[in-house]
Amino acid sequence: MSDLTPQSDAPTPTTDKITQAARETIYLCNFRVSVDGEWLCLRELNDISLTPDPEPAHEDPKDPIAIERLNLMNMAKLSIKGLIESALNLGRTLDSDYAPLQQFFVVMEHCLKHGLKSKKTFLGQNKSFWGPLELVEKLTPEAGEITASVKDLPGLKTPLGRGRAWLRLALMQKKLSDYMKTIINRKDLLSEFYEPNALMMEEEGAVIAGLLVGLNVIDANLCMKGEDLDSQVGVIDFSMYLKDGAHSSKSTEGDGQITAILDQKNYVEELNRHLSASVNNLQAKVDALEKSNTKLTEELAVANNRIITLQEDLERVKEESSYLVESSRKAPRADGTANGQVLGETRKQLKEETQLRLDVEKELEVQIGMKQEMELSMKMLEKDICEKHDALVELRQQLDELRTLNHELSVKSQSSETGAKQKSDIISRLEEKTNQMGSIIKQLESSENDMAKQARSLNTAAGKLLQRQQ
Repeated sequence: MSDLTPQSDAPTPTTDKITQAARETIYLCNFRVSVDGEWLCLRELNDISLTPDPEPAHEDPKDPIAIERLNLMNMAKLSIKGLIESALNLGRTLDSDYAPLQQFFVVMEHCLKHGLKSKKTFLGQNKSFWGPLELVEKLTPEAGEITASVKDLPGLKTPLGRGRAWLRLALMQKKLSDYMKTIINRKDLLSEFYEPNALMMEEEGAVIAGLLVGLNVIDANLCMKGEDLDSQVGVIDFSMYLKDGAHSSKSTEGDGQITAILDQKNYVEELNRHLSASVNNLQAKVDALEKSNTKLTEELAVANNRIITLQEDLERVKEESSYLVESSRKAPRADGTANGQVLGETRKQLKEETQLRLDVEKELEVQIGMKQEMELSMKMLEKDICEKHDALVELRQQLDELRTLNHELSVKSQSSETGAKQKSDIISRLEEKTNQMGSIIKQLESSENDMAKQARSLNTAAGKLLQRQQ
């Protein structure tokens, strides 16, 4: 591996710079894999001498667990950044055979395995990160769909395979960052599965969860039915991240434009999600108002029927009372005693009918008031429905405008990518021409040296001839 270290004639860096660069390193056998910007550089440990800087009292610079956490965080940074850039340059939905995506899952697996407590079984000790991932279902109910899908997959037999399938489904759902933040915030539950100095229990875990937000711009379609997730060997391929000196100088110019376009695209997508949520809320309110409107209409019809029946009862009572009064007046006065009893009963019945009439009139007034209130509420509901409908139409128009804007931004992104590719091609051509001119200059210099040598030899020969003639 020492052959991978580039040799240069440039002066060696100072001790302070070496110490600063060695703070973010990954120890691999007898080599140090240091993070240089967005790439890795391999150096032998014997080639670098470090002077220890003063560290805080609570951190030991020689603590191997702290170095492992830092190394895993650096690898996660590189894998996430490389995956996003390569996916955007590819411009299509990613599948299971995409190498940067496979390496991302390997790095995430190493991060989740760091500091896991061993559980004793009848087959021996077992370490699996499936247990912490099952906590997400308890903390976030919407994650239950992923857990159920993982458990229903027929080819998974081990907890390791189920954990790998869970990571892939969460990435396709674009919820991996949210789920990781959820479980990292509950360290009281994670302490059952991890040691106190594990990556998921320290600040590095929160940093990795924040970096995963950028993966929401990637679309992935991963088929896991025919894939053997139980027996895969998770080995990080460092060759994908080794530094290429010409790469960074060629791609720097187009990075700013692509970053700005991606930021605009993310903003438009977020605004689109908010508008869609508000449209759904307004649609639910409109549906609720329509249901209440239908209910009020039914109640109003029942009230009208009740009013009609009360009016019919009132007319009937009036007719009976008038009939009783007329019959009492026409009765002969000869039958004084018998007619007095009949008259008393008639008056009593008349009072009862009169009281019943008053009650019916009061109820009729109450029903009329309720009818007026219902009509007023119906008018207000119709007005509210009209306003909500107008707002819904405006929101749909804004949503259409945002979709067109999103399409224009995607077109601009593609055009900027093609421009960056053209510029990189031009730069490569210029470099080839520069190399050709350098080789031509070297040839001319060599030919000039040859001519100078020939001229010297001719001068010496001429001098010798002159001496002989003398």
